[in-house]
Amino acid sequence: MELITRRDYDAKCEATKEERLGWFRKARYGLFIHYGLFSAPGRGEWLQAQENIPIEEYEKLASSFTPKEGCCDEWCALAKRAGMKYAVLTTRHHEGFSLWDSKVNPYNSVNLGPHRDLVREFTDACRKYGLRIGLYSSLMDWHHPDGGRCAYDFEARRRFTNYLFELNKELLSNYGKIDILWYDMPWPMESSESWDSVNRNNYLRSLQPGLLINNRSKMPEDFGTPEGSINEENRWWEACMTFNGISWGYIDSEQAKPYSHSAQDILRMLRRCSAGGGNLLLNIGPTPDGSVPVEAIAPLEAVGAWLSENGEAAYGEKVKLTPGLAGGNNITDVTISADFKKYYFWNYIWPDNGELVLGGYMDRPKRVYLLSDGRELDFEMRGHSIAVKIPERSPDRHAGIAVIAAEFDKKPEYVFASYYPPIHNGKTYV
Repeated sequence: MELITRRDYDAKCEATKEERLGWFRKARYGLFIHYGLFSAPGRGEWLQAQENIPIEEYEKLASSFTPKEGCCDEWCALAKRAGMKYAVLTTRHHEGFSLWDSKVNPYNSVNLGPHRDLVREFTDACRKYGLRIGLYSSLMDWHHPDGGRCAYDFEARRRFTNYLFELNKELLSNYGKIDILWYDMPWPMESSESWDSVNRNNYLRSLQPGLLINNRSKMPEDFGTPEGSINEENRWWEACMTFNGISWGYIDSEQAKPYSHSAQDILRMLRRCSAGGGNLLLNIGPTPDGSVPVEAIAPLEAVGAWLSENGEAAYGEKVKLTPGLAGGNNITDVTISADFKKYYFWNYIWPDNGELVLGGYMDRPKRVYLLSDGRELDFEMRGHSIAVKIPERSPDRHAGIAVIAAEFDKKPEYVFASYYPPIHNGKTYV
């Protein structure tokens, strides 16, 4: 492995970052899949640690880990129907069980359980459905004898970081082009130097020149990963969200259903990510046999149907919204094309008075229309507001979120509450 300084590594990555991020910035929406031995008990992905289960007892779960044939195809087919552009699979969660034919880690799905290479099946399915491929790789490992010892024992650290190097080398050497390496949980060590992240990541990038790496190996790398909430960052970011707010791994579908996201929830999250300069990575925890949990299917399919008609409002390069730059109204949010010429108004509640008023726009749009079918809508300028004549009911039949698009010749001037203008085109006046 070639050794490289942090400074040289950062410069090398920065030189290609914009090109590597190109597809990711346009994709906006991906599927996260948490699947492993933890799926069988159905008590969440951290049960080994949180229930203090001895390793030798936990290992017995491998015999009951029996993913059905075609489960990876099922996940990726749903991702495609849902309008997602990429998928990320937990190839080895903190439990230390590898879902591929690892020569480094005998605790794997080819030697035990199903006796199948699920990473192979997953990557093949992603390519079948035109999805970009992300492989999740935990740094923490509860099964490896040096997984905890590495924090204070130098020889254990050397062995464990070499183990991680060889594991990730297998993942990025044996499955063709991989688009994302999604690290998780850099514990118990506290620095990139302890994890030898610079040298490992530099080598892995040499195997996959277009690779994107997230920020969880104690390095900023290509994108941030706010978890469980949509928190904008001053860089490219990806919010990873569970489907039910309880667990990443499978939990009983009937009990999880009341907590699960609706299509409307998902679209509102997606709008926030698109308008905030980030992506949405939405998780499912497949059932013990690898089936998609039933409560996720209908909402995801509804979102996919919505995106097939309104995807222009979510996908692609969008302006990152800042206070005073643009707005919708109390029942409407907005996304904006990168050239500021198309404004997409996402209407969560449909007015019952026959018009939608979009306040603060001082320039007249050249046209206003329903994004789903291109139907032109009559409108008038009313002071500094665009008053749009709308159908009696929301025309969106998938989620009740109709998008009205307004096209301008140039970036429109916007003033929030013109009678009280402390904010004007992003500037604050005092």
